[in-house]
Amino acid sequence: MTVAGPMKQYQVVGRKAPTADFPNPEAYRMIIFAPNATIAKSKFWYSMHQFRKMKKTTGEILDVNEIVEKCPTQVKTFGIWLRYDSRSGTHNMYREFRDTRLTGAVTQLYDEMAGRHRTRPRSIQIIRTGVVATADVKRPNTLQFVGKDTKFPLPHRVASAKRGTKALNSRTFVTDRPTTMFR
Repeated sequence: MTVAGPMKQYQVVGRKAPTADFPNPEAYRMIIFAPNATIAKSKFWYSMHQFRKMKKTTGEILDVNEIVEKCPTQVKTFGIWLRYDSRSGTHNMYREFRDTRLTGAVTQLYDEMAGRHRTRPRSIQIIRTGVVATADVKRPNTLQFVGKDTKFPLPHRVASAKRGTKALNSRTFVTDRPTTMFR
């Protein structure tokens, strides 16, 4: 699997194909993060083969829906439990990310795992995700951003010259330097 652009969240429902002996098999539902629906179906069959010994040739997909965030304007802290394969073995991990959407946090996860651990997207399995309350944030990197009085100053703002002013356009060199501090 390649991660091209932002991840999306899909709900995939599938089951074993009905047979004469077993006309109504039980359906399985999975929440999967993938860049598109085709890769979501592929990851569904990968997981079903691991957990239920069911393959794409013996099963069928009933439904694929994209899940969207209910409140995409509020910043939240997301906790992600994952498992990944490295060169030395399989590791479990917990990460925290600040974002407005869960899919944005998962995209950050894939980018960070590729950068810090050289992990390929195909070797990452997301076990569980959840919104973490402010009091329960564990990681110091995330903890510095959860306070109510957190400010993000813009210390190096360059004031742009207004267009159409004759005074600035007529001179080649301006004697006073631009103000770069935020006022």
